[in-house]
Parts: sequence; structure tokens; C-alpha cells
Amino acid sequence: MRTKALTGRISSFLLMAILVLAGFAHAQQGAKQDTAQRESLKINSGDLLHISVFDAPELEQRGRVNDSGVISLSMIGPVRVAGMTPFDAAGAVREKYIAGNYLKDPQVSILVEEYATENVSVLGQVNRPGGIPLVTPRSILDVIALAGGLTQIADRHVTVQRKDSTSERVTVYISNDSTTALNQTAVLVYPGDTVIVPKAPIVYVLGDVAHPGGYPMENDSQMTVLQSIATAGGAAKTASEGKVRLIHKTGDGPNGYTEQHLSLKDMEKGKIADMQLEPNDIIYVPFSWGKNFAIGGSSILASATTAVIYHP
Repeated sequence: MRTKALTGRISSFLLMAILVLAGFAHAQQGAKQDTAQRESLKINSGDLLHISVFDAPELEQRGRVNDSGVISLSMIGPVRVAGMTPFDAAGAVREKYIAGNYLKDPQVSILVEEYATENVSVLGQVNRPGGIPLVTPRSILDVIALAGGLTQIADRHVTVQRKDSTSERVTVYISNDSTTALNQTAVLVYPGDTVIVPKAPIVYVLGDVAHPGGYPMENDSQMTVLQSIATAGGAAKTASEGKVRLIHKTGDGPNGYTEQHLSLKDMEKGKIADMQLEPNDIIYVPFSWGKNFAIGGSSILASATTAVIYHP
């Protein structure tokens, strides 16, 4: 019995050790990714740099990059660093020490302690769009909060355009769930970046429903036929649920659409599958009165352009 108990304790200890090591490895990986992201950013005029040399604490110093993109350091004088990553700038400083015969093989490290004050442009569906001054990187959630938060019709797929690269963009999904949203704090916005919050895609539910109008596709841009009708308050008792029309816009003009007839009753009973909608789709629930059955798709499209847009 003692042997079994001891074996169980050893197994538990080994399991705990494995979990701790796995967590440590995951933390190291996250730290490396964050460091790599910071290293990809280039130094600009006004940035505050922290320069250190391994085994030479007397050479540790801090300084700001001047308007010419140069930082002046003790012993070696001015070094041009603007436009370089911190890694490349450390290499330039290292070469200066070697060229001046001050050190043979210095290991130089440069960190950007404070970025120059620059505006982050926050555009689109936020309550206070415009420029926000930043001196240090902030999380995407912080920046959106500084812009007054998302509007009620904002798409939660937010794009960050990096200042130093026209091609580098980071897109992050800001979840409705607070616990999941807190994970977005790992996405940093740097001075000079641009944050773009688009409008959420809209589907329209028209005809004989409680609240006809347009509704944002909030759930990661997903919405089905039944969900859309439920969001609009459901079909009225006078509705002709067997002749619901799904109108999908394919282009401009009166003929730029396709139309499909659906039986809402069969969907509700599970006889036919519920369908995913696409942005700008229109669900038209006809009235039971015969005169409304003849309304054309182009007329329904025209009605959608003047529909009220609802939000939660």
C-alpha cells in the first residue's frame, strides 16, 4: 500500500512538473513574439533610447534621437540611428566602438524606452474618431477606449496599419465576451499607427415582421435566416410564412440581384436547413394579403435603402 501511495505521489509530482515546464515554455514563446514585434519597429527622431554594453556598466546611457536622426553617445560621439531597428542600431554603435579602438568585441543592446509623441489615427466606427497622442505603445483595447469605444454598429474586426510599412496590417477580432476580449491586450498599437474600425455588415428583414429594418451581423459576421427574423421580432400572425423571399444583391441596377423562395414554417420545423446570410442580404416576409405577393425584387431592394438600421 505504501508503495502504491508513493508511486501515486511521484506520478502527481511529475505531472505537475510537466505542466509547469509547459507553461514556462508558452510564456517564453509569447515573450519572444512580443520582442520580435518590437524589434521590427524602426527608431525615429525624438525616441528615447537605452544603450547598454555587456560587461561595461560604465557605458550604459540614455539619450534622445535628435531631429537629424542622430544620437550622441559618450566616447564615440554622434551615431545615425533613425530608420534602423534597435538591433541594427546596436550594430552601428558596436562598429563605432570597434573603429575607435575603444572595445574589441562589444555586445551592445539598444531598447526604445519611450517613443516620440505621435498621433494614432483611429478611423471609422468609434465614438470619437480622430488623432490620439501616444508616447508609448498601448494595447488595442486601450486605444479604442481612448477613442470613446466602438459604436453600436461597429464591425469587431479591427485593423491596425503600421506606420513604417504600407503592407503590414494586423487584424484582430474584438469579442463581445469580456474574458475573450482581454486577450486582445497582447496586440499593441504604436505611435504613428492607424486603427481602422469598419461598419458591421448589415442584413435587412422587411415585410410583415414586428420591427422591419436593417440589423448588424454582430456574431463574427454570422447570421442565419431564422436568427434574422427572430432579431426583427418574429413574423406577424398575418404573415405568409410559406412564401418568404431571400434576395441577394449581385450588382448595381434594378436587375443586380438573385431571388430565392423559402418556407419559414419548414425551417422552423427542421424540414429544411436554416441558411447562413451574406452581408446586404434581404429577407422579405410577405403579408397574407394577395396584393402584396406581386411586389418585385427591385422594389424590395429600393425599400432596403431607406430602412431603419437597428442596433442592440
